[in-house]
Amino acid sequence: MIDNAQFSEMFTTSPLMAILRGMGTERSLAVATTAWDLGIDVVELPIQTQEDLKALKAVAAAARERGKTVGAGTVVSIEHVRLAAAAGAAFTVSPGFDLEVVRASSEAGMPPMPGVASATEVQLALKSGLTWLKAFPASVLGTQWLKAMHGPFPQANFVTTGGMDAANAGAFLAAGARVVAVGSALEDPDQFPRLAALLGGDGPRRPAGQ
Repeated sequence: MIDNAQFSEMFTTSPLMAILRGMGTERSLAVATTAWDLGIDVVELPIQTQEDLKALKAVAAAARERGKTVGAGTVVSIEHVRLAAAAGAAFTVSPGFDLEVVRASSEAGMPPMPGVASATEVQLALKSGLTWLKAFPASVLGTQWLKAMHGPFPQANFVTTGGMDAANAGAFLAAGARVVAVGSALEDPDQFPRLAALLGGDGPRRPAGQ
């Protein structure tokens, strides 16, 4: 049976995850550093282009130096699993539930987090041994979906992804999300105080002189 309980340890320090989509290597490193300084320890880089893979490799290397965790997102094929592993990803995230991709990721030593959007998909994922699931697209599903799923599936840990920011993250956490994944919010300094409040901190530490 497949298992992705490793996410429980990854997310012990923060209820937020950062998603860095299509930013290129230099910008991805900068935004990842912002996330880490803010207190977000887990970062996901979706891999859809060769430039994405270069960015993933660079951010994964920087993460290892800081004791942080970086995974690959939008993993929808066996080839994506291979590329993610080669780039140094610690885990994979998919928009949907593909058992073949899930198994390949697990066999490669990367806990998989498949996407779900229905009770059927949640039930099948749990039956396969997966307890950490990506609720996607979360802003469309809404907080009531989370509350409804927790009734029959109390063992499911949902990471809400898609349309999440500082304005709605608190509501999704209150509705039962274990983790909220934010992206563009990390490029908006005006959102830092609200993100820091969710993390119980004061915001990102800026280098001296800035």
